[in-house]
Amino acid sequence: MRIVIAGAHGKIARQLGAMLVERGDSVLGLIRNPDHAAELRADGVEPQLADLEHTDVTALAALLSDVDAAVFAAGAGPGSGAARKDTVDRAASALFADACERAGIHRFVQVSSMGTTKPNPPDVDPVFGAYLDAKRAAEADLRRRSLDWTILRPGRLTDDPPTGRVALAEAVGRADVTRADVAAVLLALLGEPASARRSLELAGGETPIREALRAALG
Repeated sequence: MRIVIAGAHGKIARQLGAMLVERGDSVLGLIRNPDHAAELRADGVEPQLADLEHTDVTALAALLSDVDAAVFAAGAGPGSGAARKDTVDRAASALFADACERAGIHRFVQVSSMGTTKPNPPDVDPVFGAYLDAKRAAEADLRRRSLDWTILRPGRLTDDPPTGRVALAEAVGRADVTRADVAAVLLALLGEPASARRSLELAGGETPIREALRAALG
C-alpha cells in the first residue's frame, strides 16, 4: 500500500513509517518543518511539506491522489498552549479527513488519547483539558464521516524499548505504553479491515499484539 502519515516526524510516526517501509509499503510523510526531511528520507519515507495549520483542503488533497490509507499522528506537542491544541489536535485532524475524502482515501487511522470518553475532571490542568477537548472533538468529527476510520487511544506514552505485548480493547485500565508498541499496533490496524469504525484503548500488557488485536475485534 501507499500510506500517508500526518505528523510524520513525531516519535510514534517515525517508528511507524520505518515499520511500513520495512514491510514493503510506500510512505508519504507530511511535515511542517523542512529540517526534518532528511531524517525521513533516511527512514525510507518520502517527506512532503504540508503545514496543516496553514493550508487548505484543495492543496492538501492534491498531495494525496495516489494514497491508499491515512494515519493522523500529528499533535501540538508538549509546551504548546491551549490554542494550538485546538488548531492541531482538532482542526488539523478535520482538515486531513476532509482532504482524504476529497482524494478518495477510505481507510483512516486516528491516534487519539485515553480520557476522551468521559468529561474532564474538575481539577484538570487547563492546557491538558484543552488537549482532551480537542481530541474528543476530533473523534466526534471522524465518527460522523463515511471513512473506514479506526480510533486508537493510547495510555501514557514512554520511550522504553518495545515489549510486543499490550492490553487492547474498547476499554482498558490506564497504564503506560511504549511509543514503539503503539506504532506496532498502528501497523497491525492498517492491515485489519475488521478494525474499521472501531475505537480501541491501548496500554502495556501481557498479550502479544496480534493476539490482542484478534481478541479486541472479536
